[in-house]
Amino acid sequence: MAMHVHASFSEGTASYESHLEQASRHGVDVIWWTDHDFRVAAHQYRRAVRFDGPVEAEGELEWAWTEERSGELSAASAEYVTEPRTQDEDGSALRLTVIGGPGGGELWQRGTAFNWTYSTSLADTTLELDILPEEVATGTALVLQIESSHHPARAGRPAGQYRLEYRFGGAEQAEHRAEGLLGIVRVPVVPRRWQRTTLRPVDDIARIWPDLVAEDNSLHQLRIGVRVDEGERVRFVVDRLRFDRGRGVGPAGVRLRRDVLARYAGAYPGVAGYEAFEISLVRHLNWFGGELTLPPLPVPPYRDNDVERTIDMVEFIHRHGGLVQWNHPLDIETPESLAALMIERDNLGADLVEIGREPVENLLDVFDIAARNAVFFTGVGVTDDHEGTDWLHQKNNWLTYVWAPSTGVADLTGALRAGRAWFCDPARWRGELDVLAWGKPAMGGVAVCDDASVPMEVTATDLPAGYHLDIIVGTVDYAGLADLSPSHAAVSVPAVSGASRNPLDVAVGDGAYVRPQIRDASGALVAVGNPVWLLRTVPPRGIPDDRRITHIG
Repeated sequence: MAMHVHASFSEGTASYESHLEQASRHGVDVIWWTDHDFRVAAHQYRRAVRFDGPVEAEGELEWAWTEERSGELSAASAEYVTEPRTQDEDGSALRLTVIGGPGGGELWQRGTAFNWTYSTSLADTTLELDILPEEVATGTALVLQIESSHHPARAGRPAGQYRLEYRFGGAEQAEHRAEGLLGIVRVPVVPRRWQRTTLRPVDDIARIWPDLVAEDNSLHQLRIGVRVDEGERVRFVVDRLRFDRGRGVGPAGVRLRRDVLARYAGAYPGVAGYEAFEISLVRHLNWFGGELTLPPLPVPPYRDNDVERTIDMVEFIHRHGGLVQWNHPLDIETPESLAALMIERDNLGADLVEIGREPVENLLDVFDIAARNAVFFTGVGVTDDHEGTDWLHQKNNWLTYVWAPSTGVADLTGALRAGRAWFCDPARWRGELDVLAWGKPAMGGVAVCDDASVPMEVTATDLPAGYHLDIIVGTVDYAGLADLSPSHAAVSVPAVSGASRNPLDVAVGDGAYVRPQIRDASGALVAVGNPVWLLRTVPPRGIPDDRRITHIG
């Protein structure tokens, strides 16, 4: 499973299609679509740019223009002027003036918004822009460029990121055409007269590339500029940029995303894709399964890392039947403070934690400290992919596997909740891991027993030469905050004929846990399985029903 994946409803360049192609290519049969909740809703997203200066606010949220140049320009200026400006808006407008140097060139203004709050799906987006062509000639144009989403190779075109350019002026006839991954819409203009242009990017993409799912594209970034040939002079004034998103507020964005995903039904039969969310205005949480709905979203859309707010959100998701994953938990914690928080606040109530991601060795220590204190959660591995171009070789490339009877949501979430999971680096290993206790599958389980020792077996398949299986045997002594360090020993078992089946008797003592991991010949971590706990008594916070090992004979 790919547990943490962003596509065209998030702020990156990936499309759903690019991820589906990666999953199909690499034999991954499940994707959880974890777009950011507030981005799916376009919550507090930018609606207007007034061109009152290089930086302007909408409420508390800033928009900024950054100048970029390409080619050769003999002269170029971008200035904010009070006249001329559109009659429908007070304030200023932006005048762009350029004279082309040898070979011509371009002067751009790239728009950026607070926390990418205009980057999301363009499926329902209409743009309006007021323009005044003061000086225009053949070989010159005002250009509004949308950098959109990455798609795999199709219809003779290479894989890559698609762009859409609206070119105002320089032509007498309207035109739609493609130059590979660049879509061009030519719009005639009337010189020396204000005119309002209304643009529907999704319709233009559909017209230019009818084989694409046009709705599966983002308005990733936008820039406005002028393009000029050598020796030519161009001057445009622009004002009143508007973003009209048809999804409005609330659940309409959820329905819109569902409609876009439905366009791929049957296109990748070996891959099951499930709607999910990354809840993003608290400490980031993934929501899997249950009754998926948008949570209450704050105004302004600032992330609040308060522990109580995050716990409230975990409880909200649980009330809706969802499974909760704590994402990139070291983004605001140290390993020591994270371990302490997990122990003190029972992992904030989360069912899963991203352990398989960088810095994985630090997170593995936290995993063991939590296990030492009988803090029960399932460790998973993630990609957190926003690009959809190379699942195998990106920094966070971890996949999660579960022992489940099917790829249905109920079976997957049930296995995850019970800890019947392992995660791996798929570029280096794609085998199976399991732990048996008393001859029965036990990974993720918790047993309370009186036995002096428990017969166990740890298995790993498809191990390359030089790889070795480590069996981690740790103590469960509830050391708490007094000792925030792992307490375990490792039994290293070299690979034999590509597989390793290793029986062992584990002394329970006052309490123990066992988990497997695999390292390659260099010692780098390749895979991790979830622990089995062997306890003398039920811990103070109890044992989740899904984890109880009840049949031990």
